[in-house]
Amino acid sequence: MNPLLINGNDLTLEHLRLVVYERFPVALAPAAREGVNAARAVVDKLVSEDRLAYAITTGVGKLSDVRIDPAQNRQLQVNLIRSHSVGVGEPLSQEETRAMMLLRANSLAKGFSGVRADVIDLLCELLNRGVHPVVPSQGSVGASGDLAPLAHLALTLIGEGEAVFEDSRVSSAEALKRAGSKPLTLEAKEAISLINGTQAMLAVGTLALLAAQNMAETADVLSAMSLDALRGTVVAFDERIHAARPHAGQIKVAANLRRLLAGSEIRASHKDCGRVQDAYSLRCVPQVHGAVRDTLEFCRKTFEIEMNSAVDNPLVFVNGPAEGDILSGGNFHGEPLAFALDYLAIALTALAGISERRIERLVNPALNEGLPPFLAADAGLNSGFMMPQVTAAALVSENKGLAHPASVDSITTSGNKEDYVSMGMGAAIKLKKVVTNTSYVLGIEACAAAQALDFLAPLTTSKVLLKAHAAIRQISPEIKQDRVLAGEFAKLAELVRSGSLAS
Repeated sequence: MNPLLINGNDLTLEHLRLVVYERFPVALAPAAREGVNAARAVVDKLVSEDRLAYAITTGVGKLSDVRIDPAQNRQLQVNLIRSHSVGVGEPLSQEETRAMMLLRANSLAKGFSGVRADVIDLLCELLNRGVHPVVPSQGSVGASGDLAPLAHLALTLIGEGEAVFEDSRVSSAEALKRAGSKPLTLEAKEAISLINGTQAMLAVGTLALLAAQNMAETADVLSAMSLDALRGTVVAFDERIHAARPHAGQIKVAANLRRLLAGSEIRASHKDCGRVQDAYSLRCVPQVHGAVRDTLEFCRKTFEIEMNSAVDNPLVFVNGPAEGDILSGGNFHGEPLAFALDYLAIALTALAGISERRIERLVNPALNEGLPPFLAADAGLNSGFMMPQVTAAALVSENKGLAHPASVDSITTSGNKEDYVSMGMGAAIKLKKVVTNTSYVLGIEACAAAQALDFLAPLTTSKVLLKAHAAIRQISPEIKQDRVLAGEFAKLAELVRSGSLAS
């Protein structure tokens, strides 16, 4: 298999998905290698002349006024990585770590970081051989980027810390040995280039976005099933209504619903029933799901810009007036990502919220006219979907708390040098929980909508929705009497996250 050639400029979410989930191989593009080497030459020249430059011939953060002797530069690299490896909490998943490694390698490949190509080559090698550093998820305030998580990533490159190889958690030295790889001895500036950046929050965010895209597609399918089961009207999805308010997501969702419901026998059976309009959770699906889609698009654009950005500090510019410039700035600051991560959590909270309201309409005997109370066969003896709706309500309420933005917070660090921080990693970590909760809510709606459609037999829904119904029933058979559904909901949530139900 030909590797994906990274150059720091054109990595996409689809590329990331291939590398993370399908183990697509990665390598540094030849043209990018030339740029990396040119930037490295600028750093080597500065070191040889013992000129002043942040984190190259000085300490870091508040200690940037401390001059470092050139003879101590290798020790500085090791010390920086060790001293910043202070993360705590549950480690990131192997998938999130793979995303971090790819994103860090691609950012370095852009040619503004001043590292040797050897650093990028080793990151690619470890990705290709399945060596995954153990990276604790907590400890970043998203200011000088994700210092602690990235330091734990860098530990493995120098043969320290821990890594997972072939599903075994071992010392990094052992993992490298088993994989046939050798640790690096880092040279001037390479440690700060490895630990300074936004790749931890971006890794978590990009994987959350991939799942969110699948959930948004699936939510359209499930809302169509629920609407058909509740004998809702399709008038609200008329193309003319949405052309009058032309938000892209809204127009797309309305078109999806028209297509999904076309040819339904259930719809035809109540065509002339006289119902004028439905509750918002049915009538306003294009407006709500559409707004979610528009949010996802904003996040995609933000994330893909960040995926192809130089985000460490200082940055090396080869064509400066003094045969190259090394400039200190703040591209490591996570605010653009923090806003997007919070926005994504808010959007998914809404997606789960409107789904739970549809579940309520499906099960509530005061609202689900023509369907059994709580979708239970022999209601009373059986409780049916009484408690699944309670679970959905609990998850939605939990999401509401998690949707409070992390990005509005800040706390001073590093002796007041880093006096305004993004809290982007905090936003990413709580977003992970929102993704999980939302997938469960949609999984419960899938089960409830399928059950409701079963009660309307012999009338059938559309051919397209019958395929979705069949996919749900492969995991969760028709519920003819109460049974334990917890395991089925977990599998349905995974079906939702994977996107296979929508496809």
